[in-house]
Amino acid sequence: MQTFAALLFAYVLSIFFRSFLSVLATKIMADMGIGATELAAMSSAWFIVFAVMQFPVGWALDALGPRRTVIPLMLIGGIGVVLFPFAADATTGAVAMGLIGVGCAPVFMGALYIFARTAEPSRFGLLASLLLGFGSIGNLIGTTPLALAAETWGWRQAMMGLAVLYGLAFVMAVLFLKDPPRIAAQAGSGVLAGLGEILRQRVIWLFMPIVLFSYAITVTLRGLWVAPFLEKVVGLDTLAQGDVALAMAIAMTLSAFLFGAIESRIGRAKALALGGNLVMVGVLAVLAAVGKPTVPAATLAFIVLGFCGFGYTILMAHMRPLFPDHLVGRGMTLMNFLFIGGAALVQTGSGWLIDQGRTAGIGEVETFARMHLVLAAVLFAATLVYLLTPPGPKRR
Repeated sequence: MQTFAALLFAYVLSIFFRSFLSVLATKIMADMGIGATELAAMSSAWFIVFAVMQFPVGWALDALGPRRTVIPLMLIGGIGVVLFPFAADATTGAVAMGLIGVGCAPVFMGALYIFARTAEPSRFGLLASLLLGFGSIGNLIGTTPLALAAETWGWRQAMMGLAVLYGLAFVMAVLFLKDPPRIAAQAGSGVLAGLGEILRQRVIWLFMPIVLFSYAITVTLRGLWVAPFLEKVVGLDTLAQGDVALAMAIAMTLSAFLFGAIESRIGRAKALALGGNLVMVGVLAVLAAVGKPTVPAATLAFIVLGFCGFGYTILMAHMRPLFPDHLVGRGMTLMNFLFIGGAALVQTGSGWLIDQGRTAGIGEVETFARMHLVLAAVLFAATLVYLLTPPGPKRR
């Protein structure tokens, strides 16, 4: 419970910062005079920095412990949180988002490290899913509440309020975060030490495609393209867009609790992940085929994508037995690097696809349909590779 108290608020904000740009996209692009590619690059800056930071974070968790890892990096993140509301252009916004990525990078991994070191293996997936579920309140904040705040006070003022909340999260981490007992075995003193031992396990490579793309597609749709798609294709206004994004965020939150409870009780992490990803492939393919769905159909599609695409902790639970205790920090942060690095890749690529379609003059409906089709194809290929992985542990 102390870990939850120390890091839950910070993780709520970490979830918020990876997805809030979708709701503010139209306002930010108009205010800064930028297009979809620049907006995607701004969002990608958070994911790229977050992903790269996983390597030093993994080393620091194993060598220094969570407290001396999380608190200094959160302090750096605070600079970005304060800077973002004053950004006048995409470059400054990207720098601010990158700094925020530094501050968010150790939060979830710090908690998972403590769970992996102190909890029974059968409870790891449940604890991780509970943290993810409660942390997904950040998704909820970044939907209708953020849209209302931006409409009432302006997007810059709304983000200044988030800076105050970030300061409170930092104080909670300082007061409550404690390290687990140290262990004698270490994989070496270098940042990359121990990664070779992990990567020499051939089975790890079978997980990589699904880790790279499954979460990335969900967070890209929720974090960037829900609102623009609903505006340009479906014809909804800002508050209605926020309502659909809120419904998607609620589905993501509920799935974190439900899948975590199922995995903790019966195991079968692989079956859960496979089912969720195959449903996502189907929904994306339908969106591509239909092109311009009705409002109820679009709402249902994004709810299902949110519910089935948040199997992040289930994949982590599937992979946890592959990492020995002295490498658990580096093992989990390597996978987190792929989760978040994949999001940066998909966001950048999807932004390029959107701008290419608009440049070619093919229309918004066909532009988004093409993006959905590409995402469906990539996820289907990754899921086929995941079929070759060993089954997850069963519970008695």
